[in-house]
Amino acid sequence: MAGYVMFRKDRLGRRGGGVILYIKESIQAYEIKLEKEAECEEAVWCNIVTGKSTLTVG
Repeated sequence: MAGYVMFRKDRLGRRGGGVILYIKESIQAYEIKLEKEAECEEAVWCNIVTGKSTLTVG
């Protein structure tokens, strides 16, 4: 999608499914990789930088 950054996590071993986040390009965001990703196999997490603070979304 034009103007957005895509963060996605596809299902493994199955067809279809998964999750996706679109964040506007003008917003500073980066993906968080969880240590225990197996517990959240269908989740994607990002930190969004807002001035002096950070917002975590998933």
